[in-house]
Parts: sequence; structure tokens; C-alpha cells
Amino acid sequence: MIVMSIAGVDPSGGAGVFADLKTFQAIGVYGTGIVTALTSQNPYKFFSTLPVSEEYICEQIDSVMDSYDVEFIKTGMLYSPEIIKSVSKKIKEYNLKAVVDPVMVATSGGDLTKEDLANALNKYLLPQAVLTTPNISEAEKLTKLKINSKEDAAAASHKIKCDSLITGGHLDGINTINIDGEVSTVKQELIKTDNLHGTGCNLSAAITAYLAKNNDLNTSILNALDYVYEGIKNGNYGTLIAKL
Repeated sequence: MIVMSIAGVDPSGGAGVFADLKTFQAIGVYGTGIVTALTSQNPYKFFSTLPVSEEYICEQIDSVMDSYDVEFIKTGMLYSPEIIKSVSKKIKEYNLKAVVDPVMVATSGGDLTKEDLANALNKYLLPQAVLTTPNISEAEKLTKLKINSKEDAAAASHKIKCDSLITGGHLDGINTINIDGEVSTVKQELIKTDNLHGTGCNLSAAITAYLAKNNDLNTSILNALDYVYEGIKNGNYGTLIAKL
């Protein structure tokens, strides 16, 4: 089973492609990585971004698909609307099943992107995704709705252009799942820790890995939430430490 991450590089190893590859390996699938941007950051501070051209991102995707039979992928940091559009074309070209982490702001607080990406995500990427995994802030940007309660999250989930998992780290640990219009919630204990860098990256990568292992979408989400919870509980160095 071979999967793909299309995301940025975090030199500290806690987020982005490096974190995704660790999660893929921990869950037992072979991971490939397409680099969309280089960043200078660590778990506590964001410095800068150097994006990769759309043409070179597409060339990386083509090179992997030339050798490997990839079905499930995840996307992370896509720096610009132009990159989103190019990656979306490749997803359609290769009939890839994409889990979209709509990354806009780093856990450390840095703005990772060139401009507001919500419109491009809604227009090009989400309509062909199997799932998106926004946090509360990202879900608000995608739907233009304020989310202050689980009811607000449920309402927002119906506005998102694909199945969704709105993560509950900023909503008392209540994760909101919407699959085929059916909403359910999973409440998790909020762990008091500084080891939170890359939680969204690890979550979307874990869902992708579990899907590749022939789990259905709901099971993949539940397994991934458990995986990330354990990673936070065992965390160190400002980020998650996977233990299965």
C-alpha cells in the first residue's frame, strides 16, 4: 500500500511532509512525499516560507505516479490558489482519493500562505476530495460562519463541499464528523501540553493511511483520532510522538 503526501517541509520534523511520512510508516503504509514549499519554523515559532513552483510540484507528482500505483493521498500546505488549481488537476488526472488538510496557519501562529485560500479550496479542491479536516478557524474561513458551539460546527459542516471532520481542539474537544450529510460527534479529553505542533498534519496523514488499509471513512477517522490522541499524550520536543 503506497500513499502520498503533498505538503510543505517543516525542518523541525513535527509537521508537513516529514511528519506525514512518520505517520504513514507508523501505521504500516509506504509513504511518498511531494514538496510544495520550504519553511523555516520550529514548534514554537514560524519564520518564513519559500514556495515551490506549480510546474515543479506537478513534475514531482508525475514522477511518483510513473512508478507507483497510488490511490489515497493527503494534501497539506498548498501555498497559493495557483498551486491548489494545479494539484487539483493532477488529482483528477490520476483519479486520486484526497484527504484535504486545509492548512492556512501554523500551530505556532505563522501565516503559511500567500493569501486567503478558502475560495480556491472551495472551487477546485474540496469538490473532488473524499474528506477535509479543518480546525475551527479553517472551517470558519471555508464556510464564512462563526463557530462557537457544537451546533455551529454541525451547521458549518453542511456548508463544506465534501465530507468533513471539524476538529475540536478549540471546541472543548468535540470533533464534528459529517459523512454523506449525517453528523456525529466524538468528544476527546483535552490534554494540557505544549506538544501540539503538527496535530492536523498527523491527523490527516493517519486518516489517509487507514483508508489505504481498506478501512471505511468513519473507521479511518475514529482510528486516526485515537492515533493523534496517543501521539499528544506521549509527545515530546513540542510535537507528537507516535506509539501504536
